[in-house]
Amino acid sequence: QVQLVESGGGWIQAGDSLKPSCAVPGGPVTGYIMAWFRQAPGKGREFVAVSWVGGGSYYGDSQTGRFTITRDNAKNMLYLEMNSLKPEDTAVYYCAAAAQYRPSIRRALNYDYWGQGTQVTVSS
Repeated sequence: QVQLVESGGGWIQAGDSLKPSCAVPGGPVTGYIMAWFRQAPGKGREFVAVSWVGGGSYYGDSQTGRFTITRDNAKNMLYLEMNSLKPEDTAVYYCAAAAQYRPSIRRALNYDYWGQGTQVTVSS
């Protein structure tokens, strides 16, 4: 069982930046595909970004250019740097891990472990 613990959410104004983090206390993260999803009120869970095991990343359409996903394998941490935030970015942000590659990495069902989420609220 892999435990994921998000932190670093908050209430900020449009245009500001925020960098939530995801700790994996039991580690290691090196063998897992790590991703961020988000869920706004009344909506389904939306893919935000993924960090591949061997390096590299991939982003959802509305995040490309504004968000950056990084991982620190030595510290067993995953981060999501978010810039130029908009009110529509308001959501609970979840960290997820997949033990193996599956097609359609945008699908939440393809991830094995989830954190409890951290709330990000962007005010206009």
